[in-house]
Amino acid sequence: MHRSRDDLWRNMSDKAKRWERIKREYSRYIKTEKRLSENTVVAYMRDFEEFMHYILRNYGVSYEEVNAVMIERFMGWLFERGQRDESQRPSLSRASQARRLSGIKSFYNFLLLTEKIEQLPTESVDAPKAERLLPDVLSVDEIDAMLATFDMTTVKGCRDSAIVEVLYSTGLRVTELVSLRIGDLFFGEGYIRIVGKGDKQRIVPIGAVARDKIQLYMELRRAKSPSETTLFLNNRGKPLTRVMVFNIIKQAAYVAGIDKQISPHTLRHSYATHLVEAGANIRQVQELLGHESISTTEVYTHLDRRHLRSVVEDAFAEIDLT
Repeated sequence: MHRSRDDLWRNMSDKAKRWERIKREYSRYIKTEKRLSENTVVAYMRDFEEFMHYILRNYGVSYEEVNAVMIERFMGWLFERGQRDESQRPSLSRASQARRLSGIKSFYNFLLLTEKIEQLPTESVDAPKAERLLPDVLSVDEIDAMLATFDMTTVKGCRDSAIVEVLYSTGLRVTELVSLRIGDLFFGEGYIRIVGKGDKQRIVPIGAVARDKIQLYMELRRAKSPSETTLFLNNRGKPLTRVMVFNIIKQAAYVAGIDKQISPHTLRHSYATHLVEAGANIRQVQELLGHESISTTEVYTHLDRRHLRSVVEDAFAEIDLT
């Protein structure tokens, strides 16, 4: 005998409640145990909800009943979204698809770890190969042009100049920059302490120019906010936000006449690229940038074709072919 429609709806409701309960447990886990950053947690949970809704809508099963075929079809659905033109829906890149699968695998690893499932349904599911897009890189002249736009007779100008100099000369992420505290500065030893993703600490060398600009800014801001321990502050003496730093960089690039896609991360890309061009090996750059995976570092440390061609030409010039 077939179940009534009420029974079916009741069953669906029970499944949805199970998903909601496990969602809360998983959110607590990645916040407290994995210690992921707030932005990463938000992204993981957004992707989780998309997966949850897809499974409930198409299969009506709970999380422990999901199998590899369902996950592969979800990935196929994401791929089809990525192929649609912009008039229908914003495209979903392969990198975004791969991130979705990474989040699903993280979720099922959590279920296995907490003994809610006995085997992983994700083991046989492969991620799409992500594009290796080369980001814009600023030349030293372009960075100097941006620095020249700041009025060094004002607190704001000194602050903004120090921000650009620190981002470029240390390769910090913007979140690391706005979190930087005065107690993280060890100028006598020539380094700063960075708290990166997952609260992992690393030591990054800082040059004399950046140190001098920070010290000048600190002297000017000390009278306004003597008790604030965060280094870079807004006009009201409160810590800067990531958006504020983004606007500072965009405005400086605009005034300097730089026609490139510019963000705080552009300075990080430039730092890494210039390090490699100066002879640093990729392992050293990986440590300075705070990357867990060497493959991530390779994206940031590409050499442009002109530099590679110059290196090859110089090498051949030294070879005696006679």
